[in-house]
Amino acid sequence: MGTPTRVLYIEDDQACGRLVQRVLQRSGYEVLLAFDGTEGMTLAQKTQPNLILMDINLPEVDGRVLTTQLRSTPYCKETPIVALTAMTGSEQRKLALAAGCTGFLTKPINVDRFPQQIDAFLHGEKQKLPPVEQQHHLEQFTQMLVTDLEEKIRELEEANAHMAELTRLKGEFLRMASLQMEQPILITGRQIGQLKKILSEMEEGQAGVQTVAELVQRMERGMDRMKQVVAEMLQTSQVVSGLMNLRFMPVRLGQIVEEVVGRYDAVCQERVLHIYTEDLSRLPLVNGDYAQLRTAVDNLIGNAVKYTPDGGHIYVLGDVTGDEVCLVIRDTGIGVPASEQESIFELFHSAQAVEHHSTSKYAFKGSGLGLGLPVVKGIVEAHDGRIWVESEADGANPLPGSTFAICLPRADAG
Repeated sequence: MGTPTRVLYIEDDQACGRLVQRVLQRSGYEVLLAFDGTEGMTLAQKTQPNLILMDINLPEVDGRVLTTQLRSTPYCKETPIVALTAMTGSEQRKLALAAGCTGFLTKPINVDRFPQQIDAFLHGEKQKLPPVEQQHHLEQFTQMLVTDLEEKIRELEEANAHMAELTRLKGEFLRMASLQMEQPILITGRQIGQLKKILSEMEEGQAGVQTVAELVQRMERGMDRMKQVVAEMLQTSQVVSGLMNLRFMPVRLGQIVEEVVGRYDAVCQERVLHIYTEDLSRLPLVNGDYAQLRTAVDNLIGNAVKYTPDGGHIYVLGDVTGDEVCLVIRDTGIGVPASEQESIFELFHSAQAVEHHSTSKYAFKGSGLGLGLPVVKGIVEAHDGRIWVESEADGANPLPGSTFAICLPRADAG
């Protein structure tokens, strides 16, 4: 027995590929399948088939473009390449032939005639265009390639601009992180020096235990802040990598809000901020991870505290829409410009330039790592929920306020 005739079929529709494979195998052909252009190029070079069947409408690369690439290689320069496509128009046929296809067949195939059609192409049949039409459609195909190339260049330029912006944001993030870590380190260093001095004075009976205790408390606060920065980074890495270990249970959002708001009592008293919480006990339960949802709510309320000036107001409201339970945090702060209402949920984004931040995290425009809202978005989406922001910040009103909303599926939905 001789070596069977080898046919390579490049087709992203696996069902169609398997059908053609079965039909041709019954006629003694060896049929290889490639489900994308890259795999097709690799198999063509590796196996050097006797004939190639080419789908035109491939997802990553046009089949006609792939044909020209194959024709430029020594192993496929003379190989019959037959377009097999559901695109039945005469213009499509002429463009395929102008691009270098040997023939043009349409789907669905006629299973009885198909093996004979393939045999004819293997024995030298070629579908040709008259010279004038060939030239016209070759020019048309070339123009299509130029247009595609221009589009690819635009996409690359946009990707390059995005990478440049991401690099800038990462630089700001590193600066912000270093500032966040630097402050407590410097303060702790000074306090250690003071502590050494006090210990020396204690030996001489000039200092009391109370002074030492106060210094230790300040050092503990500094260490707590550094721990918080590290915890934020670790949590962000879990969100980005999709490695959050969620423990789902029925959760009351009202209970979470009550806990979180209580954390800000001292800050609100110091800055004369007013947080108003409506009765959330009426809200249905949601199915979620209590600790992660608490982090999300804490970040949203903390964000409102940070960007609302002293004396401002923050409102925490609840709503039920269909199968979702929604939590709304509204403030009377500086707002979010329309141009930033999507990017604020991206990593490393911060609503103000680094140099404009104060050093205290919960002071007005307090410093942060630009991780809070991306973490919230990651947590909410991991719970099959939604998050968005509404604000009319346009520069005319210095305090237009912001409204952040998260909606989560009800525990009893479905």
